[in-house]
Amino acid sequence: MKSTLLVLFIVAATSLLSQKVLAQGEQKAIIFTGVVVAGKNTERLPGAYIFIPRAGRGTLTNNVGYFSIPVFPGDSIVYSYVGYRTQYHVIPRDYNAPTYSAIIQMQESVTMLAEVRVYPYATEEEFKKAFLALKLPDQVDRDALARSTDIDYINRLAAQMPNNAQTNYRYTMDQQLFGRESAANKGFATTFPFLNPFAWGRFIKSVQDGDLKQKDFRKELNQTPRESMSRQDFIKK
Repeated sequence: MKSTLLVLFIVAATSLLSQKVLAQGEQKAIIFTGVVVAGKNTERLPGAYIFIPRAGRGTLTNNVGYFSIPVFPGDSIVYSYVGYRTQYHVIPRDYNAPTYSAIIQMQESVTMLAEVRVYPYATEEEFKKAFLALKLPDQVDRDALARSTDIDYINRLAAQMPNNAQTNYRYTMDQQLFGRESAANKGFATTFPFLNPFAWGRFIKSVQDGDLKQKDFRKELNQTPRESMSRQDFIKK
């Protein structure tokens, strides 16, 4: 008896499950029709794209913004058009009618652009001159940097700046090491001829020898060399 009841229960459950699966498999497609218009002025938008991601298919609106596409309950519909925001729509899951209609109002996608100024120039040369004369936003800083790095300005500042302790010490050490009174030059005679005793000695000797007497070079210049003079004779003379 128990075995018979168990068999009847299994048969009834199987029958119910089969009917449910069969009902799901017999779900019919819905013809989805509609019109895509602009949101503000309800202008028809031809060429709008309607796409069903789950089914992987889509369609375009005709020249009056009308479209027709088969869908199933629960499908997500994507609407897109150039210059408008992408919109989404879902077919109700419990919808059983054979057709479904909707009016899709697209919202404009507004993009703020930077300000553009148009300057009237008669020729291209005038535009080039105006462009080259245009000052940069940081032109004041550039001019101040050029003035502060000018070599003449730096030299004037250096001349007006008093020496500090470090500068005085460096100047003193440079004079002792490399100046005229440095320790390296104390063992040598001065290079100034007027105070050089050796230079005075050579001068006195040249006076005693008569080297400073004027010579008469006119006779030598007026004399013509003889024709048979050789190079050795000229050197000896």
